[in-house]
Amino acid sequence: MGQLRPLNRAVLVLASSLTLLAQAPVALGAPAPATSGLTGTAASLQDDSYLLGPGDQLELRLYDAPELSGPLTLLNDGSAMLPLLGSVRLTGLSLGQASQWLTLLYKRQLLRPQLQLRVLTPRPIRVAIVGEVVRPGLYSLGTSETSQTAGASNSISGLPTLVDGVQKAGGVSLNADLRQVVLQRRLPGEPLRFKRIRLNLLELLQQGDQLQNPFLFDGDTIQVMRAKEPLAESIEVAATNLSPAVINVNLVGEVSKPGPLQVGANTPLVQAVLAAGGPNAWRANKSNVELVRLNRNGTVSRERFQLNLSQGASNQRNPPLRDGDTVVVNRSGLAVASDAITAVGGPLTSLANILTLLRLAGTAKTY
Repeated sequence: MGQLRPLNRAVLVLASSLTLLAQAPVALGAPAPATSGLTGTAASLQDDSYLLGPGDQLELRLYDAPELSGPLTLLNDGSAMLPLLGSVRLTGLSLGQASQWLTLLYKRQLLRPQLQLRVLTPRPIRVAIVGEVVRPGLYSLGTSETSQTAGASNSISGLPTLVDGVQKAGGVSLNADLRQVVLQRRLPGEPLRFKRIRLNLLELLQQGDQLQNPFLFDGDTIQVMRAKEPLAESIEVAATNLSPAVINVNLVGEVSKPGPLQVGANTPLVQAVLAAGGPNAWRANKSNVELVRLNRNGTVSRERFQLNLSQGASNQRNPPLRDGDTVVVNRSGLAVASDAITAVGGPLTSLANILTLLRLAGTAKTY
């Protein structure tokens, strides 16, 4: 068999390259794998490209073949049906990568394909919000939402941001570290690769740094870290729209109005006792006030505090309360003794009353 002519060899090489690309379109511009640690900065999020995914409504325009142009829909498997090509997988690619990929594929059928690919209707944005938020979970965000944090109603209008997602999850919890909010985002191409960026929401709240509040992409994960020590700014954070509007706590024991109570988020223990009418004058043991807290892992913590009405908010002496907390104002020694005497003397008093009635009955006259 004779040797191949140079032109035939070039055609075979091009055909082999196209076959490999058809099997693995992600070779176009595929980034290096992200490390397990944090990568990049908040500013780098501004350069992220929209990645195509199932549910996107696209439009393809072929300038040399207008009869082949029209709308496309990415199916659940991330593929779309294209004229002349059949099913082509586009999920995980940016618009630029998808355009390059389709141009290569159409070169099999057309001489010099010139095309434009654009998004007509983007798919809903679904994000996972985990960690120290009131209601962790998976959320779908649109351009019009209502949050459940401070204020009667917080409307979300426009493309959702990280703060919108946190608000949708009910706001941050008491133990949230706003300096340690991690955003995980998928990188273009396959197999799946991610980058993780640390954001500081305190800089957003205190300095108005909008770089700390990036737009969300479908598939993002927001993780609000737990603070090793409660934030000194917890009372300040409670006044923002990142905290729940109100929490429900229980006041039991020696207070004027025991029972369930609705107070503002991060209300200090002393203020909650006062909202329940304050401690009973001589019956309350102000040195023995207990805070009972049910943790998310099912355990119960119990701490003892001294009730000081002049004490400001303090994590060690006057801790901010969390939804579901129970405050127990225990009895003083005098109240315990008084209740014991009442419990013992009650039956004796009743017996004395019965004997008195019998004596009166014995002296009554008969008519």
